Amino acid sequence: MREDVKPKVVSLFAGCGGLDLGFINAGYDIVWANDFFPEAVDTYKKNIGDHIVLGDITKIPSSEIPNNFDVLLAGFPCQGFSIANKKRSMEDERNFLYKEMLRIVKDKKPKVFVAENVKGILSIEKGKVIEMILNDFKKLGYTVDYKLINSADYGVPQQRERVIIMGNRLGLKNEFPKQTHINTTNNKQSTLVSNKLKPHVTVKEVVGHLNDLWISYDTQKHKSKKIHNHIARVNVHDKFWGRKHPVNQHEICDYLKYWRNKEGISTKKVDEHFGYKHTAGHWFRKDNNSGSIPNPDDWWKLKKLLGFDDKFDKKVTELELKEIKFEQSLRINNWDSPSDTITATGPEIHPNKKRRMSVRECAIIQTFPDDFVFTGSLGNMYKQIGNAVPVLLGEKIGKVIKTKLLK
Repeated sequence: MREDVKPKVVSLFAGCGGLDLGFINAGYDIVWANDFFPEAVDTYKKNIGDHIVLGDITKIPSSEIPNNFDVLLAGFPCQGFSIANKKRSMEDERNFLYKEMLRIVKDKKPKVFVAENVKGILSIEKGKVIEMILNDFKKLGYTVDYKLINSADYGVPQQRERVIIMGNRLGLKNEFPKQTHINTTNNKQSTLVSNKLKPHVTVKEVVGHLNDLWISYDTQKHKSKKIHNHIARVNVHDKFWGRKHPVNQHEICDYLKYWRNKEGISTKKVDEHFGYKHTAGHWFRKDNNSGSIPNPDDWWKLKKLLGFDDKFDKKVTELELKEIKFEQSLRINNWDSPSDTITATGPEIHPNKKRRMSVRECAIIQTFPDDFVFTGSLGNMYKQIGNAVPVLLGEKIGKVIKTKLLK
């Protein structure tokens, strides 16, 4: 392929376009894209182009997708695979959206495909899912490999581990980008010099200049630059429903075991009654690492099953709103290291502890350019950014494919 020719790309599950923009920066031409999240499609159109189609890919026939493109991209939905989803399994219908990608690969036969997903995909069903995915593409005549990549090792100011699956039908070895950055906390300077690696990029390096800038829905001018989407949630304290009264787990455990034995019901039968797997059994254990107290709904249901008295009803079931402290569960970003993973559900607290990270700060950490403007509600903007592939990582993947596979 000549240097002046741009390889053509089709992108599935494109979202707001992080991976696509990375490939554009690497010298590709995106000829068709798709997503079914309206706000993400609006953002994509505003910043990248009108070639994106809003719709459910399961209802879009292959005939409506262009022919003769070189690369297929697909960051297929990861909710079913995520390690945050304790119930992930092969039965989650979202896990099989990759088969839409498989359909397009089979029908259009691109030279190369790239898929991105969360780390959890490697462990689901003890590795059976990733093995199934690889084998499905191999059956179509593709050489397929995958690699677990931490974006921070490639210059992205964020600890973001993702699985990159790559395949080609050119009979060539799949190549992944080479690491360029390293965590200097656990590595001596000599390691940096010998490997020619740079230190991880920190949060302060990329968004420190916005530290004192006022949060506003309006575009602002700051140090001769336009700052878009510098808006943020301001709740740095959160609340949760917690038990109003102190409860001793060992005492509750002994109490429930007494009533379960009295009724002659096994732990297994209790699990079956609730439809749980090895969950209800924790109510009858004193082990601090695994013992637990039923939530109010489960308590009332368990009372009907075991017929126990009213002794602990009030202690277990009366709740009140309690404040979550910083040190308990809310993450605070650190100036001196890469950010934790930017998620779709909500941003970390800013190091100044006065607000959350703004939409613009999250976008910068995801390596979107300053002039990339997000649309939709505040929550939708956070979601678009959290679901995206970092632009810089996409660019580096695109460059190595162009150099090694499409030369």
